[in-house]
Amino acid sequence: MLKKLWPHARPYAKWIGVGVCCSAAEAIFELLIPLVMSDIVDIGIASGDQSFILRKGGLMVVMAVVSLCFGVGAAICSSVAGQGFGANLRRAEYEHIQEFAFSNIEKFSTASLVTRLTNDVNNMQMSLMMGMRLLVRAPVMLISALVLSVRISYQLSNVFLVAIPLLAAVVALILVKVGPMFRSLQEKTDALNLVVQENLTGIRVVKSFVREDHEREKFAKRNQDLKGTSLRAFGTVVVNMPIMMLIVYGTIIAVMWFGGKMVYAGTLETGKLITFFTYITQIMMSLMMVSMVFMMLTRSVACARRIVEVLDEQPAITNDRAAEGAVVENGSIDFDHVSFKYNGESSEWILQDVDIHIRSGQTVGILGGTGSGKTSLVSLIPRLYEAQEGTVSVGGRPVADYTMEHLRDAVSVVLQKNTLFSGTIRENLLWGDPHATEEQLWAACRAACADEFLERMPEGLDTDLGQGGVNVSGGQKQRLCIARAILKQPRVLILDDSTSAVDTATDAKIRTAFANELKDTTKIIIAQRVTSVMDADLILVMDQGRVAAQGIHSELMADCDIYREVYQSQQEGASIDG
Repeated sequence: MLKKLWPHARPYAKWIGVGVCCSAAEAIFELLIPLVMSDIVDIGIASGDQSFILRKGGLMVVMAVVSLCFGVGAAICSSVAGQGFGANLRRAEYEHIQEFAFSNIEKFSTASLVTRLTNDVNNMQMSLMMGMRLLVRAPVMLISALVLSVRISYQLSNVFLVAIPLLAAVVALILVKVGPMFRSLQEKTDALNLVVQENLTGIRVVKSFVREDHEREKFAKRNQDLKGTSLRAFGTVVVNMPIMMLIVYGTIIAVMWFGGKMVYAGTLETGKLITFFTYITQIMMSLMMVSMVFMMLTRSVACARRIVEVLDEQPAITNDRAAEGAVVENGSIDFDHVSFKYNGESSEWILQDVDIHIRSGQTVGILGGTGSGKTSLVSLIPRLYEAQEGTVSVGGRPVADYTMEHLRDAVSVVLQKNTLFSGTIRENLLWGDPHATEEQLWAACRAACADEFLERMPEGLDTDLGQGGVNVSGGQKQRLCIARAILKQPRVLILDDSTSAVDTATDAKIRTAFANELKDTTKIIIAQRVTSVMDADLILVMDQGRVAAQGIHSELMADCDIYREVYQSQQEGASIDG
């Protein structure tokens, strides 16, 4: 695990090294101050030598200032290293997630990935910051104070033979118990984030179905689970403090008892006893710091494992088989006996033995019931998923021959769920072509019939969409997504039920624009309305993951019962509506 995380901290190795040295120096100077104080009591005050007291007092002030400077240096170094490590780790995790196929993302869930990118990374960077200071300062202070205590009185230092093992045993027991709790705590955080994400994403659905009470109950349950797990975890950690304080105060009482007798007997000087008390406090505080660091590290280990799980996840789809210089020369598409399922271990196939051949520039319509495999079929073309059997080819070459960047640049997809990002309409359209001119932007909008509403907007292309495109209707959002796809000038354009929210007249205009302006582009249109695809060069009828029939409208009306029934039912419905 450390091997996986260290490369992200390596750029700050110098800061870590300097910070560790500063923490050690700070602790050493703090430990030397009680020795000077002992001389003031035993020599200066005992002999009434005021100049000695002033000299030693000045030395204490200088040592305190030097210790303070080292402390500030340690704090600066730990902050730079911790924040830098967190930023590097967050970036590496985010960039790795960008390489994931859909199947990889589905394995973790979006909410869990967000938690791992934020909460888990924050815990890791805090552990480095605290660890640089406390994991160095505490052991240096502990060992040095023990050595100095033994030098002051070997006999009196025997109290540590009882206190230190007791403290170590308490810490070990708590660590063993609290480790699994912290892992569970992060999982409960994932679960809560999932509820929040779903609720905020689907807030319109929640309100339209008056399900606010149900969502409140669901949130309250997850929130209560997180609270309960937090209370158990941190409650166990908190128990550590009173037990340790009990041992510390017991040690101080023992030193007072035995040390007082030694002072009374004249075998120990008063100043030395005072210094011994100071070292007792420092030793015990060091042990408490070490225990708290171990508590923090226990939680960090849970977070680190979750982060490493993401970093170790191998993308399901890679460029490993890509041929050098492979270019999509045309929009021809071939499915050569393709079978596919989302989960490789599942016994149920989503697509079975699909054999299709589409010529470049053709317009292809796909019809079929819910769950018939329409979206799964077109998802294999840009390699959003990988077929388990058979070969999918674009431009006469298997899709694996192309780099994903090039293939997806040549295949433009308007997904079933239209997504726009916060910002202006112009900024969203430029996703299709960052270098598009004003004329090209408006041409794409005209082809998608988006110019009809854009011209009515005072700010036109510079209209702000709001988060997720909340400032436009569903039909307008669909047309903007189509315009964005057209701007890519793709070899293949896939519309996955992307005109469902527009009226039939607008749908017809969009199809006419495709025929006139995208003649060389292969158009694949998934639709529920037969009228949207009946003029296509090829129509595919999907049923239970298979191509039940393919041909043009007249052929399917004659030979395909499924197609004929859908057409007749829709035509009858249209007649009734009319």
